[in-house]
Amino acid sequence: MRFIREKTVVQLTYLPRLFPVNCYIVEEEDGLTLVDAALPNNVKAIIQASERMGKQITRIVLTHAHDDHIGALDGLKELLPSVQVFISNRDARLLAGDRSLDPNEPNVPIRGGVPKDNKIHTKPDVLLQDGDKIGSLLAVAAPGHTPGSMAFLDTRNDILIAGDAFQTRAGVAVSGQMKLLFPFPAMATWDKMTSLETARRLRDLNPSLLAIGHGNMVLQPKGAIEQAIGEAERALA
Repeated sequence: MRFIREKTVVQLTYLPRLFPVNCYIVEEEDGLTLVDAALPNNVKAIIQASERMGKQITRIVLTHAHDDHIGALDGLKELLPSVQVFISNRDARLLAGDRSLDPNEPNVPIRGGVPKDNKIHTKPDVLLQDGDKIGSLLAVAAPGHTPGSMAFLDTRNDILIAGDAFQTRAGVAVSGQMKLLFPFPAMATWDKMTSLETARRLRDLNPSLLAIGHGNMVLQPKGAIEQAIGEAERALA
């Protein structure tokens, strides 16, 4: 996996030139926090990256429960049995294979690679709510791509790890907005209007860097985020 470091955050990318799938390692004084778990065959590369950083992964934090963000979870838990696993209270249901909607949610089918019942054996240790803290990370509710998607803001430097709330592959876009050269995040998005509302909220955090599930990190992303929001607003008008 490609290894790129920006301050406290390392981006690991599988197939960066073809079909980039990212996960992130956040360095803390007491260890490492892995944000997302990429694909099943990425277990060894993730462990090697942590060894390169000279610390052990102590937490796994999931932005959402799609297959390309949870793939290595069981393999990592087997090798690191003491690691704590965090996911939003809402997307914990998706992790367990439950695609049902709440009465107050838009009646739109949940899309993307949601695991089937009992496919993922690892059970989360902590169910997150908006505003929770995990080490230096602030959990921010970011629904849209899935009902329980979350983003994580490193409060030391305002780096925002936003899962699939945006994509940067083939151009910066709000989740649900189609980029023909890389349409897959849009195809896997649950509710476009909710995604737009989330994009506005994440913009207002004034991130210094945008780190997402598919595509390169973007430094000083304010202008790119504003443009992406404008394109989404016009598309949904």
